[in-house]
Formats: sequence, structure tokens, C-alpha cells
Amino acid sequence: MLMDAKDSIYSPTQDGLIFPQEPTFSSSAEERRYRKEHLAAACRIFARHGFSFGFGGHLTVRDPEHPDLFWTNPMCVPWSRTKTSQLVLVDHSGTVIEGKYAVNRAGYVLHSAIHAENPDIIGSCHAHTVNGDAWAAMGKPLDYVTQDACMFYGSHTVVRDGAGKVPVADESGNSIARAFQDHKAIIHQNHGLLTASRHSIDDAVWTFIALDHCCKMQLLMDATESRPIPIDHKFAEYSHQHLGNSFISWLHFQTMLYEIAEEEPDYLD
Repeated sequence: MLMDAKDSIYSPTQDGLIFPQEPTFSSSAEERRYRKEHLAAACRIFARHGFSFGFGGHLTVRDPEHPDLFWTNPMCVPWSRTKTSQLVLVDHSGTVIEGKYAVNRAGYVLHSAIHAENPDIIGSCHAHTVNGDAWAAMGKPLDYVTQDACMFYGSHTVVRDGAGKVPVADESGNSIARAFQDHKAIIHQNHGLLTASRHSIDDAVWTFIALDHCCKMQLLMDATESRPIPIDHKFAEYSHQHLGNSFISWLHFQTMLYEIAEEEPDYLD
């Protein structure tokens, strides 16, 4: 769900206050640099959240000038060390157009399908996380029993096709790509979590972090004897409207970017 800053209840009504503003660009080159820098920062942020798992996992952002190409993280470079200059530009057939590094085969198969099937999707994320993988093994969607889970009210689904099969065959990403036509978050049974955004890589990254967070809460609640109290659907929908939109996710990302920019400025190299 897209939302402009002016439509957000979190945007200040008082003039002159410091508040993040979505950027505008004078050229494709300027926008490309911005997207690449935020993709590299996203890798660092994923590392900080403990999402690293060897070379598993991948993040992508569409090139603003050449929409049939997308940027992704380099193969076997730790997320905690990824730099803007190391990112790889790849086409939908897996050919590296720009960059020195190879790309993750599973990442190319999944993300090329997502970007090709959904030409309006800008960014996408996948990682092998403890909470996400554990909940994905249940093959169930989230319960709307916490305010945070309402971020995904009506906008996430479970994909069971290819459950547990390593997605390296060319057709492996097709069912996931189709599911992203109507949802921003996917729980792939026996595999893990995927998110996508029609707004920004910033949005896709925060959506992924929030989804993993909700999976952890779901696992903790399911381990108790008491059953959580469901949220009324009208309240769940209201919370989704104000918490589950792309602008709010973009805002959350700026908070994490602040830390990265101060503590790990070499991501810009």
C-alpha cells in the first residue's frame, strides 16, 4: 500500500521541524546512486539484525534508467562488509551487466522472476532467518493478535509451491512472483520470508525486518498455554492503514540508516 508523506498521521503539522523527506532526483544517474547506496546500507542493516547465513539471502533494487535490469549484493561478500561499489547489475537471464562479482544463483532465479512478473516492483528481499524459517515451516499466515502483525493485515500470504526445494531451477520463482501481485510479504513454506516493494528498497527492507519480528512473536505466543486475543478486524484494518504503508516503512528505514551512516560510512565506498 503506497502512501504520500502528506497523508501520514506521523508527518508533523508544525513547520520548521526536522523530519525525513522523500528525495527527488534530477537525473537517472542521481537516482541510481541513491538506490545503490541504500541497497548497500540494507545489507549492513540485515547483518546487524543477525540475518546473515553464509552466502544465503539476497536483496535487489531495480535500475531507474534500465527497468529490465536490477542491482543485487555480490556473491560471498558478507552483508556486514558490502559496499556500494561491489554491487552487481544483472538482467533477467542472469547475465552480469556491470560488476566484478558473481551473483547468487538462487537469488537470481527468485528475484528475476519477481522483477520480470511485476514491472512496478522496485525492491525485494529474502534471507534465511531463524524466526522466519521456523514460522515458515508451519505453513501458516500470521495471526492478527498484535498491533505489529496488523502491518500485514490482508497483505501477506503463504506460498506452498516448491516448499523446501532449493530454488535454483528457472521456474522456481514463478509462484512467488505471482503472489507478489497482490501482497507485499510472502511466507514460503519450509523455506523462509520474502518481501517486495513498489516504493523503495527501504520499504522492502523494513517490511522484511517487521515480518521476521512478527514471526518471532508468533512462535513465542504459540509456545504458551494461553491463546492470544484476536484483534477486531476493523481495528486491524485501521492499524494496517497507518502502520503498514510504504511511507511508514520508508521512515523506519531512515532510522536504521542514521546508525549505519554514522558508524559504518564505508558502505558508501
